[in-house]
Amino acid sequence: MATIKEIADKAGVSITTVSRVLNYDDTLNVSETTKQKVFETAEELNYTTLRVRKSKNHKYTIGILNWYTQEQELNDPYYLAIRLAAEKKCQEKGCAYKTIDSIQHIREYKDIDGIIGIGKFGENEINKLEALSKNIVIVDYIDAYNKYDCVTTDYEHGTVAALEHLRELGHTHIAYIGGQERINNGEKVIEDAREKTYIQYMFINLEYHPEWVSKGSFTLQDGYTLMKELLSKDDRPTACFVASDSMAIGAYRAINEKGLSIPNDMSIVGFNDIQTAQFLSPALTTVKIYPEAMGETGIQMLVDQIEKGSSISKKIIVSNKLVIRESTKRIK
Repeated sequence: MATIKEIADKAGVSITTVSRVLNYDDTLNVSETTKQKVFETAEELNYTTLRVRKSKNHKYTIGILNWYTQEQELNDPYYLAIRLAAEKKCQEKGCAYKTIDSIQHIREYKDIDGIIGIGKFGENEINKLEALSKNIVIVDYIDAYNKYDCVTTDYEHGTVAALEHLRELGHTHIAYIGGQERINNGEKVIEDAREKTYIQYMFINLEYHPEWVSKGSFTLQDGYTLMKELLSKDDRPTACFVASDSMAIGAYRAINEKGLSIPNDMSIVGFNDIQTAQFLSPALTTVKIYPEAMGETGIQMLVDQIEKGSSISKKIIVSNKLVIRESTKRIK
């Protein structure tokens, strides 16, 4: 088994950094990319922390399956935060864990007591997971499952909070920029609760303009492209609810390139409250969610499921809150 020094040498960081990363030191100020590199190197070298090695309760092995690619994880810290929190909770519970690289190779993983799936999984993918373990918890997607425990955030509440904030500031012309995701090998489009809630809210409380709804992927590039298209319209909104902070960063660039000002010409509200949101100029008003709580809750549910079993599935909704900063402004 590898030592911390060997991990540090291969990852190109200090021994102290490796130790603090592997022990989930929340006060450590390093980039998420560095953290991921340390974790990947430790896994590659088959390193197990002292806490896990000494634990008398080390009797379960948890499979952690990521629905998204490594590139997506690096571009959107939301998923990374869920995974790291799940791994930390495994250590606290004295559980070993294995990262499942691909659902296509699921049968290669043996001796798994339970699986936590992070992301969106359709019926086809779930069937493959069942072949490995009947103990399954899904984090970040809740709509399609009545059989398994699920954890997600309250997308409806967060969306209404964002729109109510803009409405209270006098905005009635509010656009929406969001992403579109698919499951079952791309055959099924997932209904996004933020988009659905936005449309319902605008119909009931203001005016719904379908030409102000733009969808792409949850990336900085698509946030930029979609905002650029929105700004090219003759009838331009005064505010925009953007369904992820990563997309909002791209939207910022498009607005600046147009020679417009945030929030004087366009108020922006994001969703997630990633670390960089508060350091944008102006600082981003956004819906703060708690991916760490989602990851920890998912592992706790899975351990309970392994130990106690259950004939009914549980759905847990983690709260969120609006964080008001400088990207929104009252209009007359």
